[in-house]
Amino acid sequence: MSMNLVNRTLVKNAGHIAGEWCQADSGATIAVYNPATGEPLGQVPDMGVIETRAAIDAASQALAGWSALAPKERARLLRAWYDLIIEHKEDLALLMTLEQGKPLFETRGEVMYGASYIEWYAEEGKRAYGKVFAAPTADKRALSIQQPIGVVAAITPWNFPNAMITRKIAPALAAGCTIVVKPSEETPFSALALMALAEQAGIPAGVINMITSSQAAAVGRVLTDDSRIRKLSFTGSTRVGKLLYAQSAETVKKLSLELGGNAPFIVFDDADLDAAVAGAVISKFRNAGQTCVCANRILVQDGIHDAFVARFKAAVEQLVVGNGLNDATTLGPVINQAAIDKIAGMVDTAQSQGASLVTGGQRHEAGALFFAPTILTGVTQQMDIARQEIFGPVAPIIRFKDDAEAINIANDTPYGLAAYFYTESHSRIWKVAEALEYGMVGINEGILSNEIAPFGGVKESGQGREGSSQGLEDYMETKYLCMGGIR
Repeated sequence: MSMNLVNRTLVKNAGHIAGEWCQADSGATIAVYNPATGEPLGQVPDMGVIETRAAIDAASQALAGWSALAPKERARLLRAWYDLIIEHKEDLALLMTLEQGKPLFETRGEVMYGASYIEWYAEEGKRAYGKVFAAPTADKRALSIQQPIGVVAAITPWNFPNAMITRKIAPALAAGCTIVVKPSEETPFSALALMALAEQAGIPAGVINMITSSQAAAVGRVLTDDSRIRKLSFTGSTRVGKLLYAQSAETVKKLSLELGGNAPFIVFDDADLDAAVAGAVISKFRNAGQTCVCANRILVQDGIHDAFVARFKAAVEQLVVGNGLNDATTLGPVINQAAIDKIAGMVDTAQSQGASLVTGGQRHEAGALFFAPTILTGVTQQMDIARQEIFGPVAPIIRFKDDAEAINIANDTPYGLAAYFYTESHSRIWKVAEALEYGMVGINEGILSNEIAPFGGVKESGQGREGSSQGLEDYMETKYLCMGGIR
């Protein structure tokens, strides 16, 4: 494996259960490839049902000791983990570019973004306040306390292999929970490097357990069936999220689900055109369009449509497609063969349904998993591409007449994760923001997630929130204490 890391001990070819680095009982492994070159990067164990049960056992045994620690002590350990991540940020970014493909400037940004959740929750964990209520009668006192929900399971995706993990582990640990994490089999090395640094920070054995597996259905079933797991946090597709939701009903788990999106990016005719183009490029093409909050449909008002398309085309054609290790690269590969085949098929179908190709539209000569940044115009809400999550570097543009039509098109989807719009009118800002059926709205802004804000969706895009004080509450239960006989 050709990884030129400064600290080679961050490259782990093992899962982590009860404080031990371990292989799969079966001896099976998963090969991990660099999507930019197709070169093998190494192998990790392909764990299954037995290892998942062992990880739950370990988390259960560690729960009492971890939850009994003073919040200040948990905060100190989280802070030590954060400091180590910052110290190794270049290695973590390099590792992520190698296994996930996104350019180094993006992976450096993700490492800092991921670390910000650990820093935030190290501080926020000390603020799990209870309440004292006005008692109904003079001989009673009523109060509530916040306690950790218990053992937590987290299933994380490949598109943000660092941040999707830290923003689940950090609040869980800050709240006093222990956790079993199943990272994506496409990008396990980023997850295992975080695990190595957590161990180095002194986080006790069994508090974080990490199982690498390609057997998603079998592992998911163990996690949902075990009554000791009191909460499941999942980021991924709506289809799988619904399955986990159904499976969790038997043990009535608390769920945080961050599922698919179909984000509208609306440009009104009074928008700052340069700002809107810059926002659309970063929102759509970040991570090669492989984010659940990226612009999926770009809605442009009649009066500004042609001018926007011309400037957007010029900006998109400036994108540099290539290996993320090259400093000039601004657009990397997509994750695997299935992804690029799906993207190519969607672009072909859109054109057969009447969309016009402005730029791109085909696979790129940079390599097998590269797709040229693409713009389609003449797209309508009836076309397949307007109704599906693209998850690739393809921007469909839909023309609209007025505010009411834009809002109708934007809300005409079962999804409700992120939405964006550009306007200079303060009254339109309020009216449109309130009318959009989305959990998050970017106003004159193409990037909206950060650790201080509640990240999550409505409708079929999920439930629960990550980040902010709400993200901590999602890992805690409220216990009401009623005290009588006070004379």
